Amino acid sequence: MSVSLIRGLGFVAPVMLVAQAAHADLSAQEVWSDWKDYMSSTGYEVTASEDLSGNTLTVSDIKMSMDIEGDSFGMTMGTLEFVENGDGTVNVVMPGEFPMAFDINAEGEAVTGTLLYTHDGSPMVVSGDASEMEYSYSAATGAITLADLEIDGEAVPSDIAALTINVTDLDSNTVMKIGDVRAYTQSMTMAALAYDFMFQDPDSDDGAKIDGAMQGLEFTGDVTVPDIADPTDVAAMLKAGMAYTGTFTFESGNSNVKGADGSDTFEMQTSSQGGTFDIGLSPDGLAYDVTQTDTTLNLMGSDIPFPIALSMEELGVNFAMPLTKSDEEQDFALGLALREFAVPEMLWGLIDPTGELPHDPATLVVDMSGTGKLFFDLVDEEQMAVVESGEEAPGELNSVTINEVLLSAAGAELTGTGAFTFDNSDLESFDGMPAPSGEANLKLVGANTLIDKLIGMGLMSEDDAMGARMMMGMFAVPAGDDTLTSKIEVNDDGHVLANGQRLK
Repeated sequence: MSVSLIRGLGFVAPVMLVAQAAHADLSAQEVWSDWKDYMSSTGYEVTASEDLSGNTLTVSDIKMSMDIEGDSFGMTMGTLEFVENGDGTVNVVMPGEFPMAFDINAEGEAVTGTLLYTHDGSPMVVSGDASEMEYSYSAATGAITLADLEIDGEAVPSDIAALTINVTDLDSNTVMKIGDVRAYTQSMTMAALAYDFMFQDPDSDDGAKIDGAMQGLEFTGDVTVPDIADPTDVAAMLKAGMAYTGTFTFESGNSNVKGADGSDTFEMQTSSQGGTFDIGLSPDGLAYDVTQTDTTLNLMGSDIPFPIALSMEELGVNFAMPLTKSDEEQDFALGLALREFAVPEMLWGLIDPTGELPHDPATLVVDMSGTGKLFFDLVDEEQMAVVESGEEAPGELNSVTINEVLLSAAGAELTGTGAFTFDNSDLESFDGMPAPSGEANLKLVGANTLIDKLIGMGLMSEDDAMGARMMMGMFAVPAGDDTLTSKIEVNDDGHVLANGQRLK
């Protein structure tokens, strides 16, 4: 996954430059040379034809290519003009229709095609000096369209595959610093972005169509790219200090998905009132943090007996993990939040037609962190092949902290926290698992009331209820007002205790 992420960033690099103050004299040649150096720093081999006439450098037949472990990627871009403005700045002029042809050979499949970038003709303005250049670009309208596509030499008609992305009021600013390492800071805003994608299998009814829009988009990011001999070696790049941080936000959005798999069909509509996506990549590892607010989802399909409508006040997912091996402990984290998750009364009516249970929205929160060690570089495919063969363990778990567990539904609520460490030298006490040591504290409110209601509704038998209450009695103690608490401990002797009573 991480290797694919880096390759994805490499693919985006030339597109981002196309889609993008100190006063010092900049020449057209310096700006073009910086572009070439930047692309080379991400692993591309760059060639082009150059023609300097007066204050204008015309660059045509721009070709970029990259080979990684037998796979190859290439892009050919249209003609660019670098025009010296006479005030120390340079305009980068693109035609109103700017083609970007791509050629991908990966895993034995050849894919070629052309993306066409159309815009209002506004130039990109470059200022600064040879050690620090600032790229500013604005466009009232812009669009990227899949103009043509071939797979293994066979043309794919537009009614089989199509892609269109439209943006309005685009403003982009990138500051590129050139030193021992190349670093750049970027900010970008868009009033709106709309997308439309479809694919239809020519030999069957299988296919999908996805369209949607987002409003009020903002992006900020910082990238550090070290200068090493092989920039496609992700592990070496990370160890040399490669880093990327980015934050993407939007004010609202919606999407529509339609698809078919044989005789099965489905449709889905989503909407939200904004969200944030944070990503970080550095020698410490990879981190994601995604949050979306006031989300709705409507789903229907041939295998679904009736339309389903769901809503959430907050949907959040986060994780952080190391990518490179280390003799020192490394941090990781994992979290999930579904707050105020509501289902329609139609669904409640199937299981609770008389309204015995509270129909309040449910909440599920899991927040965990910990430490461990990686014995291999996850971004090295050769090393991971050894792990996948089962010959070696990928690493070890040293500690886990349960920062929060919260489950609230149907009038009952479970909360908890905990912390455990693991002895990787003891794989016998717990049947091959590193021996844990620590404790977890849990609190359950409303469980007996919920059980009584489920019995009354006929959803739980008296025998099942008795078994559930006996289990709660083993692991928990009453704390009044239909509240149970539990303290689960694992001590250094390998004993498991519940509220002081030894279970193992």
